[in-house]
Formats: sequence, structure tokens, C-alpha cells
Amino acid sequence: MTCRSLIFLCFLTVAVFAWQGAKGNTCNDCHAAERSGFAEAHSFAANNCTLCHGGNAHSPTQDESHAGMTGFPGLLQNAAETCGSCHVEQVSSVQHSLMNTGRGMVDVTRRLVDGNAGDAAHANLQSLGHGPADSMLRKLCASCHLGQAKTSHDLNPISDRGGGCLACHINSYPADAHPALTRDVSDARCFGCHSRSARISLSYAGLAETNPPGESASDSGTVPPTRSRLRLPDGRYVERMPGDVHFAAGMTCTACHQGTDLMASAGDAVHQRDAVDASCADCHSEMSTAVQAHDPAHERLECATCHSQWVPQCFGCHMEYDADGRQWDHIERRETAGRWYERRSDFHNGPGALGVTADNRIELFIPGMIMTLVHPDWDDEKFVRAFAPISPHTTGAARSCESCHRSSVALGLGQGDIELRDDRIRFAPARPALQDGLPADAWTNVDGSLGGTAARDGHRPLHEDEMKAVLAAPLD
Repeated sequence: MTCRSLIFLCFLTVAVFAWQGAKGNTCNDCHAAERSGFAEAHSFAANNCTLCHGGNAHSPTQDESHAGMTGFPGLLQNAAETCGSCHVEQVSSVQHSLMNTGRGMVDVTRRLVDGNAGDAAHANLQSLGHGPADSMLRKLCASCHLGQAKTSHDLNPISDRGGGCLACHINSYPADAHPALTRDVSDARCFGCHSRSARISLSYAGLAETNPPGESASDSGTVPPTRSRLRLPDGRYVERMPGDVHFAAGMTCTACHQGTDLMASAGDAVHQRDAVDASCADCHSEMSTAVQAHDPAHERLECATCHSQWVPQCFGCHMEYDADGRQWDHIERRETAGRWYERRSDFHNGPGALGVTADNRIELFIPGMIMTLVHPDWDDEKFVRAFAPISPHTTGAARSCESCHRSSVALGLGQGDIELRDDRIRFAPARPALQDGLPADAWTNVDGSLGGTAARDGHRPLHEDEMKAVLAAPLD
């Protein structure tokens, strides 16, 4: 069958369904208002409720009409039969996307908490067990994946999680019409998950999570007296910071991150950034080429390394497991035994550390974990200090030369006084040392004998010779 014949057959099938639905759809007897509100691409469903919702459109009773129906077509457990009846490839890709499997999150958490990522084929949220790392993922992290079932017809940018296709493609639930399925995904649909962890949605809009009142320290980078705190509906405190220039220009998340980035099967990619298809050069190719040709000394730098105005950082976290407690399990969708208590502190929103990725690129890194962990299976508490690369989405004018070439923070040493004298780096940290001997805000020390842990294999902080080269660069 030719492609043209297949398209004709599809339209013919839809037309037949529309005619049959209009002739005998008893759903409309009670849900007349829901016949309106459809976007043009899905208008054929106005008289064919069962195409997406199931049930029986020809029954005279409510119970018979609702038998076997779903109020939430597009959840991943029913997407193949609902959305997948037309969008076969997209549904299959989403099932294998990182937004559903969470492979990177599982891989990193298991390696840093348990010391072993385990079998790569089972490093996903659908294969979690009940060890320390997996229980942490179940109780604290797994709400942010598309496989979470949506259970109410409303939208909350702060707390919304999951919903499969509905998570992105419905922007409103009107009281007097059917929700419009749309390709125009609003930024609010991204916010529920991506305002946490790396806090990309917050940063893009110029908001930064900060310490609650009374927990600030003068050297922790928290809110100065001249800045006011705001509070999100979930209780987190934020401060206003410079927003991304693309946000100021009115660009939404999907202006850059489209279908390939979001819905494509991840393939061999484990981490989210490995699956991203968008790049600065998509729009700024001439500028990117000109910068590399003009300044070969910076050819290893990613655009965001210089053009990020600030990065969100959290330097203190304590997590403790109580076997006698109870907590919601996001995988089993019920409260189960065991509870993780999480206490975060010491937020800093400013310049980040430089680090080297596995492909020898220099990027910004932030503490993915600087935390103490307590679990009854362990004899002693664990201390984890691991940094991870970030694309902060706080794009602006290029940072000053001094902010890298005369900064101990940029070198990964933390705040303090630094100078290069007689080919020797002299550094006096401003922050006290933690359990591993490094200052509270550092990633490494000058000779690399302490710290240096990365959340991903192949990533590292700058070594001493690289630090010297950075500090020795003339400032013209």
C-alpha cells in the first residue's frame, strides 16, 4: 500500500467514525458541553468519545456507558490503545524516553549511594528494588517521570507530575468544554518536574531557590538584605535573579526543546543531557564559529561556560532513613513502610565551578550531592561529595575575565583568597572543612588529593596545571 493510499484510508476511517458517532453517541446526552473545545486536529473526536475514553457510546445507562472507560486517556498504561491508535511511533518513543525511564537518575543514585549501578538493563524506575538507593528513589524522586498516573482533571504547575501524554499536551481543563490537546506545550507543563534538582525552570525565569529566613550565613551566598524572598506554593523560598535572555525575549521551553529532545527514544543515552538535540549553534552558528576562530584558547569551552550569569547550588543536605516510619511510594502508588527524612540547606546562587567532561570539554559544574546519609543497614553514616555538569539556562552577556581567571570558585576550590606566586598556587579557603577535609563549598583541592568525585564517569575537576594556566592568563 502506498503512503498516499494509507493517508486516504486513515481519513476515511476517521470520517466513518465521525458519522457513526454523530448518529448514535449517547455520551453527548450528559456531556454536551464536552463536544466543544477541541483543537482542529482532534475535532473528529467531538462525536466519538470512545475512540479515546473507551466505554460504550450506545448504551442508555450511565453504568453501562462507563464500563471499561478511562477518564485519563494518554496515561502510559493506556497510551498504546488511546493516543497510539494514531500516534504509534510517538507513544513507543515516549515509553523508552528518559522522562519515563529515569535511567540517569537511577544510575547516579545507585552508584553514589550503594556504590554500584547494577545491571544497566534494569537501571530504570520501572525496575526499582528496595535497597537504600532504590528506596530513596521510590520515596523522594520517582514522582518526576511520565509513567506516574494523573488522577484529577486540574493543573498545578508546582505539584503536577506524570500523566503520560497529558503531562505536556493539555494546558488547561475548562469547566465548560473538552480540554484542547495541543502541540503548543506551555512552560507551566515543564515546571512541576524541572523546577527541582537542577532547577532549570526556576533559573530560566530568573528565580533561585534559597535558604529559609533564619538559616542564612553571610558566606553561603544567600539572600543579601537588599534582595527580597518570595515563596512558592510548595513552601520553597526563592529570590529573584537575572533571567535568561531567551526568556526575556518571550521564548518558551519548546522553542528549543522540541519532539526529538522530549519524546524520542533515548537509545543508548543514559543521562538527559546526552539525549538533548538542541544546541546554541542551531541559531548562533556564525557567532560560534567566529568565537572559536578568534580565540583558540577557549575552544574547549561550551557557550554556557561563559554566558551563564549564575548557577543554582546547594552545599548542604542530610538524609536519614527511618525503618519504622511510613511514606508514599511513587512506584507502588501507596504508602509503604520506611521513610526518608531530607533536610537541605546552604543554597548559593552565583558563579559555578569549572570542570572537564569525558569528551574534554570545559563546562560549569555544580554539587549534585554534598550530603550525609544515614541508613540502618550501614555501620556509619556516609558522606558524599559529587559534582555534575549543568546547562543552567541563565544565558546573558559573557562573564568577565576576572570571574574565571582570578577566581577560586571557578577553579573548584570554593570561596577564599587565591594567588599564583612563584608558580605556586596559594589558597586560603573562606569556608570550614567538612568530613572529607575539603571546604564546604569546594569540589577539589589544589593538588587533587582530596575530593574530586563526579556524578558521572569520565568527568573531573581541573587539575593543578590547569588551575595554574587559568590563573596565569593575562587580563587584557
